[in-house]
Amino acid sequence: MSFTNEEQHSEIRQQVKALCSRFDDEYWLNLDTKGGFPEDFYKEMARGGWLGIAMPEEYGGSGLGITEAAAMLQEVAEVGGLSAASSIHLNIFGLQPVVVFGTEEQKQRMLAPLISGDAKACFAVTEPTTGLNTTKLKTKAVRKGDTYYISGQKVWISTAQVADYMMIIARTTPIEEVERPTEGLSLFYTKLDRKYVDVREIDKMGRKAVDSNELFIDGLPVPVEDRIGEEGQGFKYILHGINPERILVSAEAVGIGRSALSRAARYARERVVFGRPIGANQGIQHPLARSWVELEASNLLTFNAARLYDAGISCGPEANAAKLMASESAFTACENAVLTHGGFGYAKEYHVERLLREIMILRIAPVSPQLILCNIAEKILDLPKSY
Repeated sequence: MSFTNEEQHSEIRQQVKALCSRFDDEYWLNLDTKGGFPEDFYKEMARGGWLGIAMPEEYGGSGLGITEAAAMLQEVAEVGGLSAASSIHLNIFGLQPVVVFGTEEQKQRMLAPLISGDAKACFAVTEPTTGLNTTKLKTKAVRKGDTYYISGQKVWISTAQVADYMMIIARTTPIEEVERPTEGLSLFYTKLDRKYVDVREIDKMGRKAVDSNELFIDGLPVPVEDRIGEEGQGFKYILHGINPERILVSAEAVGIGRSALSRAARYARERVVFGRPIGANQGIQHPLARSWVELEASNLLTFNAARLYDAGISCGPEANAAKLMASESAFTACENAVLTHGGFGYAKEYHVERLLREIMILRIAPVSPQLILCNIAEKILDLPKSY
């Protein structure tokens, strides 16, 4: 069974691969070593129209679906790794709440600059003390007249060092005053004004080209016209960004796994020990072959979830399952690639150690494997809620 338009997707992949190939392994290795946002790569993707692949045509996008976006990002990740994919990741899914719930004025004002690459944005949801328990977040937005004032902390916010805007969720009604904890949260897309927001970069294990940050927000003024939808309904709105993100990171994980597997197979064909290529040994062959099988299964899960989302069918468990399987199988592929290279797998010049460090992010974020399993147990197996 095919979940994709093979001819269209083949064309997308060919065009994206041609663009990404201009930014070679050394380009990404240099950024992984020194840091700094891949601005020239970002601009080329914008110039090619890829940042708006899943955005409506009337605002400058291509009007395609998450399925096509997944194919595009998978190719980006396969060529450039997670640093490449993460640099444009938010543009693809982050403003889906605006597409679905924004006013016409907001769509015109907010979508076009992101699609054209003239603006960058970050997605500010996670907090230091609440993690994935979004309903208990402590960032507050207090309305005074036509302005909200936001104060609080956010953590693990990607691209905040270079972002012009942020999508942020904050509590506008105390949790004690609402019937359900998912109520009283409001969603805003507003300027990241550094006079009120202290952005501190987190030194981390991998993906140095795309910064991760902690935000300290002190009285950030946000005009009411920057609120998306109704006050207090923000939790419902961000769900329209969550499933697409999980689908897209699944596609990216498969792309990274395929890159690692390709590098390992090439090395195994070329590396000769005891008079024969090490790829002739089943101890090398079998782990790589199994990784291929696992990545193909993950790919099917990913594009099935994308198909459901684009058809308007509820796909939470399917998106979660794809994210779990893809991140785990990609991690195994990256680990096998390092082991296939032996001692050279530990050397940066072969690039597989970079892929192994990068894939660790997708095992953890944007949702942990444990919470995915809890969700599937509850929603699919009808087991009691455990959290």
